[in-house]
Amino acid sequence: MTRIGFHASHEQISPRQLLTDVQSAERAGFDAAMCSDHFAPWSERQGHSGNAWVWLAAALATTSFRIGTLAIPGERYHPAVLAHQLATLAQMFPGRTWAALGSGEAMNEHITGKGWPPKQQRERRLEQSVDVIKRLLAGEEVTREGTDVGVKVDRAKLWDLPDEVPPLIAPAISPESAARAASWADGLITVSQPVDTLRRVIDAYRDAGGRGPVALQVHLSWAPTRHEAEAIAFDQWRSNVFAEPVPSDTDSTAAFDAMAQHVGMGAVHEVVRISESTGEHVHWLVEYAELGFDTLYLHHVGQQQQAFIETFAEHVLPALQS
Repeated sequence: MTRIGFHASHEQISPRQLLTDVQSAERAGFDAAMCSDHFAPWSERQGHSGNAWVWLAAALATTSFRIGTLAIPGERYHPAVLAHQLATLAQMFPGRTWAALGSGEAMNEHITGKGWPPKQQRERRLEQSVDVIKRLLAGEEVTREGTDVGVKVDRAKLWDLPDEVPPLIAPAISPESAARAASWADGLITVSQPVDTLRRVIDAYRDAGGRGPVALQVHLSWAPTRHEAEAIAFDQWRSNVFAEPVPSDTDSTAAFDAMAQHVGMGAVHEVVRISESTGEHVHWLVEYAELGFDTLYLHHVGQQQQAFIETFAEHVLPALQS
């Protein structure tokens, strides 16, 4: 049975409200949750970006289900610092958290003033960071000399280790990225794409030896009418329709908003499942589940979550969890 999770979008909702939302999602019957990790939003219309790690501690303390996050080892979070944060959460909340380790986006990582490396360098940095994090979570003292990608560690050791090492998940959009991550990842998470593309992503991960569960973050918009559902998606998510390398290499909220001025509703429909019909949403989600995803994290792209949570709890979750 596919588990249905709730996606908490820090770019769109204040951390205080998002804490209430994730608590509501658990009460409504969602099986798990995940959150984004941003320093800046994709659009000024979204207008938020609370700290994911501070929020996670509060969310895990006030719910009982599993909650994970995207996490970017690099300049903003040195891999030793990231391992320290993750180990502490996992020690306090055994078996209830995970991190999806990605190569990042310029809009969040440029803040350290270190510049934005090219993709191949970011991928090498990620893989070296994963090695550091795994060794620290295993209780090793880690020293690593500086490399071409800047992953340098001096006698780092974690003094409070979790009883259960939290999974390190690979976020991947392309089959190539999924295959590359298979060597180190404990699972895979990807985002809404055409079904054939999603099938290739899963196959590439498994064919390369990838183990562990696979999950999908589903961007959707629901409202009582189609017009309202489209208006929500267009307002909040038209800055998120661009293909790589634009999302990774664009370094400011203002730049995304400038590009979004030329985006039409058709482009938003290509990346967000939009409908007033809960039956249509069930159909789409069943199609994803049949691809073999273990968990579907539902991301209603609106800023008001309560009506979505209540409606999907009544009309969508029962059809998927039975």
